[in-house]
Amino acid sequence: MFETSNSLTPKFQISEDTLKRLNVKYKPLTVRERIKQLYVDFDVTEVMLTSSFAATSAFLLKLFSDINTDQEVFFIDTGYHFEETLAYKEQLTKTYGLKVTSISALKEEHEFTSKDETWKKNPDFCCSINKVNPLDAIKSKYKVWVSGLMKWQSDHRATLDTFELRGDILKFYPLLDISKAQRDSYIEEHNLPFHPLVAKGYHSIGCKHCTVPGEDRTGRWNNSPKTECGLHL
Repeated sequence: MFETSNSLTPKFQISEDTLKRLNVKYKPLTVRERIKQLYVDFDVTEVMLTSSFAATSAFLLKLFSDINTDQEVFFIDTGYHFEETLAYKEQLTKTYGLKVTSISALKEEHEFTSKDETWKKNPDFCCSINKVNPLDAIKSKYKVWVSGLMKWQSDHRATLDTFELRGDILKFYPLLDISKAQRDSYIEEHNLPFHPLVAKGYHSIGCKHCTVPGEDRTGRWNNSPKTECGLHL
């Protein structure tokens, strides 16, 4: 189905027709069926799964741990996470037997944002250094990037398809058309643990400097038009 270029650095290539066929194929499937089918169409070594271990990350991680225990999970450690986020990561890692790998910005670049307090002046640049760049450094090793985005979370996310091509990587959103009510029902049915800050009114949780209590994503980059860290744009 897929091919690489003849350059020294292999590039993942996919046609528009193939992309459309993937979306047609996966759209009618349940979330579990989508994840199972992913490992029919791709090898686990070709799949990059990321998690922020935020409010309800247990939802996606529980599904993947049930289906493929060999799947590596990447956590972008920005150096600015809440202590509760790091504790939640450890809890889910142990509970679901996850293989978690943390990735971070270059030490000197992160230290610059810390001394400069870049998140106050230019949050996009801070996110670029501490989130986007660390992930860009490993993306070329994979064909598929799995993310737990859902349409109801933001206007941008409402425009996405189950599969989309972003540069040289195929993004896969198995939860995209899951409603908030369906997510919450699954969490309740399977008694999944919430992030500790959810009980304190945080419903979308990122770095501590840029996150305040709020419904859905309203607490992110408060008083700023910014709605995405840049990873999914």
